[in-house]
Amino acid sequence: MAISYRSSNPVLNNKFMAALTGVETMSLQGSLRKIGLLLTLTIISAFATTLICLNAGENMFLYAGLFATVGSVVGFILAIITFVSRPQNPAALMSLYALFEGMLVGGMSLVLEAQYPGIVLQAAFGTVGITATMYIMYSSRIIRPTPMFNKVIGGLVMSIMFLYLTSFILGMFSGYDVPFLHSSGPIGIGLTLFILVVASLTLISDFGFIEAGVNNGAPKNMEWYAAFGILISLIWIYIESLRLLSKIRTFIQD
Repeated sequence: MAISYRSSNPVLNNKFMAALTGVETMSLQGSLRKIGLLLTLTIISAFATTLICLNAGENMFLYAGLFATVGSVVGFILAIITFVSRPQNPAALMSLYALFEGMLVGGMSLVLEAQYPGIVLQAAFGTVGITATMYIMYSSRIIRPTPMFNKVIGGLVMSIMFLYLTSFILGMFSGYDVPFLHSSGPIGIGLTLFILVVASLTLISDFGFIEAGVNNGAPKNMEWYAAFGILISLIWIYIESLRLLSKIRTFIQD
């Protein structure tokens, strides 16, 4: 298979794979079980966050914003630690990530649902639909995670993450923001739609990671990294869906 990934993923290094002997290998079933576990933790955390905020009375939105901020910051830090250290047994670290990202999802969903009733259900169905579409396009070979594809998508992802980080820092220490990133005009909607497309295409690379790992006999712990990649993509798609729908509704109302 002509698949290329960043060097931080040794599972796709053929010399590394050939050196493995007597090691339990990665399987599709194992990857799916770990994806299910991380998703379950995220959903439980999101529901718990929502219940806590709803019981906070008039401080509901204050709590929701606090949970969302803590979840996003700590989740980002945990993701960086995971990518840099690449632990042999990443289960605990990735489970923590899922719990904190659930706080982000729960807090953000509550705030936007109060402003735009029904938006959470629409975003959830949209995420499921996008995931199914990407899987169909991958399995039917319409889109393949070639080396060039992964390089382009990886570059776009890094650029978008830098854009969001810049926006976060500017919002914390100044009154400025990245132009159009949070605006509800046509350009702002178009930018969010573009980001959503990029987020959706990361699933193609994730599917390729799993297929390559299974075919090449990757070590068992790579199932966690496969699940981690899928979880990051799904949460990103859901959040961008929320942002796109909220921008469209605001534009229509104005």
